[in-house]
Amino acid sequence: MNRSFGALLVVLTAFSPVTWARQGALTKHTYDSGASRAPEQLAVVFEKADLQFKVDPAKKSLSGDAALTFRATAPVSRLVVDFDRNYAIRLVSIDGKPIVKGGYRNPDGRMAIDLPKPLAAGERAVLRIVYAGKPHVADRAPWDGGFVWAKAPTGEPWVASAVQLQGCDLFWPCIDHPMGEPLQVDQHITVPAPLVAAGNGVAMGMEEKDGWRTYHWRTRAPNTYAIALNIGPYEVLEADYMSRYGNIIPLRFWYLKGHQAKARVLFEEFPLMLDFFESYIGPYPFGDEKMGVAETPHLGMEHQSINAYGNEYVKTEFGYDELLQHEFAHEWFGNQLTNVDWDDMWLHEGYGSYMQPLYMEYRYGSQWYYALLHAQRTRIANKFPVVSGSNKPMGGVYDGKVGPGGDIYAKGSLILHTLRNLIGDKDFFAVTRQAVYGTDKPAPGNFKPLYLSTPEYIAIVDKVTGRDYRWFFDVYLYQAALPQLVATRDAKGLALRWKTPADKPFPMPVEVRVDGRDRVVAMKNGQGRVEMPAGAVYTIDPHSKVLRDLPYMDEFKADKAAREKAAADKAKKAAKK
Repeated sequence: MNRSFGALLVVLTAFSPVTWARQGALTKHTYDSGASRAPEQLAVVFEKADLQFKVDPAKKSLSGDAALTFRATAPVSRLVVDFDRNYAIRLVSIDGKPIVKGGYRNPDGRMAIDLPKPLAAGERAVLRIVYAGKPHVADRAPWDGGFVWAKAPTGEPWVASAVQLQGCDLFWPCIDHPMGEPLQVDQHITVPAPLVAAGNGVAMGMEEKDGWRTYHWRTRAPNTYAIALNIGPYEVLEADYMSRYGNIIPLRFWYLKGHQAKARVLFEEFPLMLDFFESYIGPYPFGDEKMGVAETPHLGMEHQSINAYGNEYVKTEFGYDELLQHEFAHEWFGNQLTNVDWDDMWLHEGYGSYMQPLYMEYRYGSQWYYALLHAQRTRIANKFPVVSGSNKPMGGVYDGKVGPGGDIYAKGSLILHTLRNLIGDKDFFAVTRQAVYGTDKPAPGNFKPLYLSTPEYIAIVDKVTGRDYRWFFDVYLYQAALPQLVATRDAKGLALRWKTPADKPFPMPVEVRVDGRDRVVAMKNGQGRVEMPAGAVYTIDPHSKVLRDLPYMDEFKADKAAREKAAADKAKKAAKK
């Protein structure tokens, strides 16, 4: 498999989760990440998760000890966490007092624990769950969530977790919802010596005893699926980066033994990417922790301050590692700005995808910017709206058979490109900073991770620009089909009309080039006209500013799909002979 991010996007466009029934070990609730939170989960603040993990690669087993601190915001009589029911529960306690077996239950992967005494608003309780078992194994990480048990090229165990698509509850008790972030997570990861466990946040030390090492890590407000285990015979590259905002950011890359030469080349990209994001978007959100990357036996994932990297050091024809850059983008769009619901996932993936053409613009200029945008344009499916406006579990978004699938990447990117051209660079990047940081003047220390929904994003656009752009998002996000621009030439010129689903308003301005001269057509009420003499040569949208329906693009994709299917059928027949 081509392990580039372009290939990842293509796979996600056709992504169809393995049905939960075929998983056997997982309930539907555990397999479908992001279900609506239980009332008890809505009534608490998840203040801290203190997680002890002992990972035994020889047995492919995990022993866990999770101490979870919750503060009630309303009276609650029980605590509810999401957790894979297939672990053997060895102890459940509240504030150090054991709960008898009948005092907790976990029939479907949502575990309810009766409190000995109800909590009043403002009161805290520490829920401790001690457990052990074999974590769910990912068939196709990262597209299928779970653990990956592998061997490094030098023969040592190489283990990673990748749980975005099925959730944190695959290996620790949590609130498996985008808004279920703990304010702080401490990890204590025990592995066989001399293996290394690279973790989220700040290193708090390592201890070795009786052939086992325990690594201690601390991070703040991590995305729920961002807590990750990365275990292997790692060596580490270290450097410090002087931010344009005056703070020093630690750079760390945990790579496999024997990969040092290639790792050093990739490590040289870290400062370039940091400078790009800090100059175009704003301060690196986790500069007080680190910019961390760990080499993994799966393709990649945006694990806060310890991004998973498995792209095998492949650079594209554009001269950079696109997977590393995409996953790093999620430190801003995913880990700093977190979607309120899976239905808002385009805010992660659309922005993350748009950062790639922007990065090319930053490094090489407009030619590569448009080249990457065009590559993304060929992948848009337009089968489902990017945003439905209702609560969605993971499968309802990433599965291209029932939801937008890869369109949250490619179409999201082209929508942002169009918005940038519509409102201008100044307002576009002001909107982006407001969405990411909650302020247009971010600086280290004056912001914290935040949640954002699609309606809230639209409200930011309207506030920054001072205009109502709901028509723009109503057509691009909430409708599956792209707007069509109908052009009719007559003896005196060119009549233009936008055609949208249900004839929704769409006063999108359009540029038209007539005999080498560009004109802006205002398109009031979705219609406009350009006067021009007979025989004049014209080009609509000569600078490719507007995402719109292009019949030739649909023809190209249909022909390509048919040829690929024919080639696959031919290969199958040949294999049977």
